[in-house]
Amino acid sequence: MDRIDAMKVFVAALDEGSLAGAGRRLGRSPAAVTRAVAFLEARVGTPLLHRTTRSLRLSEAGERYAAACRRILTDLEEADMLAAGERSAPRGTLALTAPVVSGEEVLRPTLDAFLDAFPAVSARLHLLDRPVNLVDEGIDVALRIAHLPDSAMVAVRVGEVRRVVAASPRYLAERPVIAEPADLAGHRIVAMSQFGLDSWSFPPAPGSAVPRSVAFTPRLVLNSVRAAVAAAAEGHGVTRVLSYQVAGAVREGRLRIILREAEPPRLPVHVITPEGRLSVPKVRAFVDFAVPRLRADFARLAAEADA
Repeated sequence: MDRIDAMKVFVAALDEGSLAGAGRRLGRSPAAVTRAVAFLEARVGTPLLHRTTRSLRLSEAGERYAAACRRILTDLEEADMLAAGERSAPRGTLALTAPVVSGEEVLRPTLDAFLDAFPAVSARLHLLDRPVNLVDEGIDVALRIAHLPDSAMVAVRVGEVRRVVAASPRYLAERPVIAEPADLAGHRIVAMSQFGLDSWSFPPAPGSAVPRSVAFTPRLVLNSVRAAVAAAAEGHGVTRVLSYQVAGAVREGRLRIILREAEPPRLPVHVITPEGRLSVPKVRAFVDFAVPRLRADFARLAAEADA
């Protein structure tokens, strides 16, 4: 059996979450998919997958092997395209990742338009609220909201966002005034893990060098941005999210941003790609297509949140 082909089957099974899904994606029978994975496991001498009737789970060795397979397949695809002189003809599958909300509301519409413009390209968009190792997970392009560490990634800035505190006008009208961060201690808090479950930090007050921290016992803890925004908009408390996540609710008057003078420094938004991937036609075409559109979208969202 061809080892590269078996690697493609193995990676497809991981992407689809099942051997059957890999078979459907690749047009292979379940038996052929099972043989491909068994071939790789026999070759490396250890199980790569733990299988159940409902899911696949990588073994410890499988995690390392999967990362290597993705790198190898990406390098082979790039070599094939460059050798074929396909720089002006983007094709193949583009793998992208983004945080859930920005991926759904900002990146996906741009991706839809790109796919309409380039019919020979298909895409897989992974929406994850966690950092992703682009090389290990075979990702071509990522939308990342954070200060970026020095790395081998190519980054293009497309905007910036704020960490904001927001509540509904009705809630604010019925509760004590929130004039400074310390006032939050007496309010109902809708908390999320990424912004602090029992305290929120703010920059120092004017004339001070000491950062401010407000401790609280949250009334409601959520792991969904959309749920936190909805709870705050319905008057159930004060929440902390990113400005683009509440831009629509602010525009519609359902939420009001407070404590603007106490906001931390803004976070940059970048489109990033692994070094060397911009030479692949589908990646270069997407970056060139997406960057001006994303800049316009994040500028619009910033203006709505500033209103």
